[in-house]
Amino acid sequence: MFIIHAKMKLQEGKEAAFLEEVQALVKASQAEEGNVSYNLVKSVEEENTYLMIEGWKDQAAIESHNKSSHFQGFVSKAGEYLAAPLEAELYHAEKIER
Repeated sequence: MFIIHAKMKLQEGKEAAFLEEVQALVKASQAEEGNVSYNLVKSVEEENTYLMIEGWKDQAAIESHNKSSHFQGFVSKAGEYLAAPLEAELYHAEKIER
């Protein structure tokens, strides 16, 4: 499984519009065949900062998601809301046996 953490720092006053826009992305992404989880959380330490925590079955699922119309649509509008470039980290998750 692959996990992506996508950190988004929002412009002042754009939070409500961002939250309205991002809901369609979350719902459509959760419905994708290769999706394990797709959740948006708000930082308690950094103002106007959100983290999208994504779980994907494999690299092909990520590639399919990145090409999807809902993801591309969100990316095309993200600049309207973000105060800084999106920061994304990719992890390859494997169960650690002891």
